[in-house]
Amino acid sequence: MSALTVWAPEGIGEVVPGDDLVELVGAALAGEQPWGAPRDGDVVVVTSKIVSKAEGRVVAAADREAAITAETVRVVATRQHPGGVTRIVENRLGLVMAAAGVDASNTAAGTVLLLPLDPDVSARRLRAGLQQRFGARLGVLVTDTAGRPWRHGQTDLAIGAAGVTVLDDLRGQVDSHGRPLEVSMAAVADEIAAAAELVKGKATGRPVALVRGVGHLVTEGDGPGARAVVRLGPGDMFALGSEEAYAEGWKDAVSRADGVEGPPVPRPGA
Repeated sequence: MSALTVWAPEGIGEVVPGDDLVELVGAALAGEQPWGAPRDGDVVVVTSKIVSKAEGRVVAAADREAAITAETVRVVATRQHPGGVTRIVENRLGLVMAAAGVDASNTAAGTVLLLPLDPDVSARRLRAGLQQRFGARLGVLVTDTAGRPWRHGQTDLAIGAAGVTVLDDLRGQVDSHGRPLEVSMAAVADEIAAAAELVKGKATGRPVALVRGVGHLVTEGDGPGARAVVRLGPGDMFALGSEEAYAEGWKDAVSRADGVEGPPVPRPGA
């Protein structure tokens, strides 16, 4: 039998810059819980908001757009709507998401939350402290919420990881009919992050979850982190939004029709 169990403990209040996340998360997990103390193979999933707050990534911003611009490396697409403009961008972490991950919710008026400077490092630090506290081999994920192309709604995904296999590479194996698997790579860290969000929620004051039943994905070492999931450069088939790609193609076509010789307009990230 295979089973997955996910819990979200209470006991973590408002996090402020300088707070010891290992202590806060550890105390919440060590409380009177039906699942007992964390044990070998468990994965602790932590919302990036409390990581950002503890690390002092709260900044004053009368204009959220300026903060988004500062975090942006490359604009993928922009769309105007009655409420303003949505920007899908690549941020300094290599993540492609709306508003560069800058968040104005669950933070004081006049401030915004930036993503952690390095979520993988944050996850490693949390893992080291929690493993020492509980004497168990644990995995840690730091998560954030993002939309997905061609799908309504948002889901949580892993932006930081330590001690967790982030991609389950099935290439070279065979399916139940003996056919070779050539491209199958399960984004298991993102799947764990999404499962944890079902019990954490957005407004419940439960920013941490414990996932049990995926011990085969918990590793001895910290591993490459969630950065290994990011796909940019030549492998990025969606480097631009449709309107932006059309505009670039039109620009290239017009320049060639005018007799201006030169290479095609390069695709961003290529």
